[in-house]
Amino acid sequence: MPHLIIDYSANLEEAIDMAALCERLRVVATGLEAFPAAGVRVRAHAARHYAIADGNPAHGYIDVSVRLRAGRDLAVKQAATKALFDAAEAFIAPVMATRPIALSFEMRDIDPDLSPKTGTIRNHLEG
Repeated sequence: MPHLIIDYSANLEEAIDMAALCERLRVVATGLEAFPAAGVRVRAHAARHYAIADGNPAHGYIDVSVRLRAGRDLAVKQAATKALFDAAEAFIAPVMATRPIALSFEMRDIDPDLSPKTGTIRNHLEG
């Protein structure tokens, strides 16, 4: 159950294809052995109201948060963090080269005893 949530300043919507960023991160996440494809969810939410640094309206941010069911060892989570952060950074690099953008990333564990899950996606996957 890796859920990737992208929070970003709305001023980036015309510069960065957020749907394509979601898809890029989905592809990377489902390619990681530690992340079962059926559990991967990627979504993006624009912050319409924000204030950054010195208030320059050109500043933007993208914050990627990964919620992950506990149980994977640190090395696995570090490798996944690197792969996903590198993919996000490469995706937005052309825009970062032309304007000020802050990119941040955090992976955190979810306590399975406090996070019940159910669903039928696995029943409908091919393969």
